Amino acid sequence: MNFLRKIFLCAALLMLSPGAFAADRLVYDAKTFQNALSGGKPILVHVTAPWCGECKAQKPIVAALAALPEYAGLTIVDVDYDSQKDALRALNVQKQSTLLIYKGKAEVARAVGITRRDAIEALMKKAL
Repeated sequence: MNFLRKIFLCAALLMLSPGAFAADRLVYDAKTFQNALSGGKPILVHVTAPWCGECKAQKPIVAALAALPEYAGLTIVDVDYDSQKDALRALNVQKQSTLLIYKGKAEVARAVGITRRDAIEALMKKAL
């Protein structure tokens, strides 16, 4: 196989890989969050704790949905419930397992403790 064919094959495989469509993922930082809001992209804020059962159920669902092509423009911002109290205050979050949706610069939806895929997907669709 010649060099150009190998390059073409590698490029094609990368384009077809699930990660090619994945949403951006960030760890919450006030400045980074404000920049994401200013950028106008839809945002999902996911507040989790390592000891939280609902959070453990949500994580693989959010990750699977975020890998779908329709969520390629979504930015996911992870907030640690135990260590990022400043974020909780800024976002007015009271509990772990909270999901917030921002469209433009405004919060358009919020849910706490949901673990069904269809409910999480319905919430994430509000960002589109």
